[in-house]
Amino acid sequence: MNLKEENESIKDHLRKAFSLKEDSASHEEIRSRLLDGGIITGTNLCVLVCAMIIASVGLNMSSTAVIIGAMLISPIMGSILASAYGSVSNDYPVLRNHLSGFGMQIAISVAAATIYFFLSPVKEPTVELLARTSPSFYDVLIAFFGGLAGIIGQTRIDKTNTVIPGVAIATALMPPLCTCGYSIANGRWDMLLGAGYLFLINAYFIFLAACIILSLLKIPKMK
Repeated sequence: MNLKEENESIKDHLRKAFSLKEDSASHEEIRSRLLDGGIITGTNLCVLVCAMIIASVGLNMSSTAVIIGAMLISPIMGSILASAYGSVSNDYPVLRNHLSGFGMQIAISVAAATIYFFLSPVKEPTVELLARTSPSFYDVLIAFFGGLAGIIGQTRIDKTNTVIPGVAIATALMPPLCTCGYSIANGRWDMLLGAGYLFLINAYFIFLAACIILSLLKIPKMK
């Protein structure tokens, strides 16, 4: 084998190793998974409120373990991935439906956190709360690559169930919303802006990453 053939062989191996289409689920299966995952139900909203209270307690106590537990049970990411599917497929009714559902989840989350922090005897912001008020470039990287990992895991034939929990922890959608609730309950508007911005950064770059992968998978467009 000459050098040129060897280089071509290496390129083929790398192409196969990193191909997103090799073990990709069918387009119908991807659509079903993502849209089902974004459906808002009474059960999902109850779980979301529980997750917000747990995360708020964790932030109030500066307990990283409790915060991680809350992020693991939060159903909020499903709406972002479903919205990305609606955007890439030009299915605007789906996009509007899941964006409105996402907005409702945000409103309920912030309301639950606000009520908790209004009733909480601990009024001083903890280190964990303050950490959610200063977004950085690293937060963008974490959200983007976390979103890539999440959508890749969701679009495989053998869906990798361990990916989404890991992405939920890494991208940390819940703590900034809890911090927004703390800010409203205690009149800390300076913290509200930082926490809200961090949440929007996380949500947007997860959405963007999902759109990129779904485009590469050539998701069919609605006519």
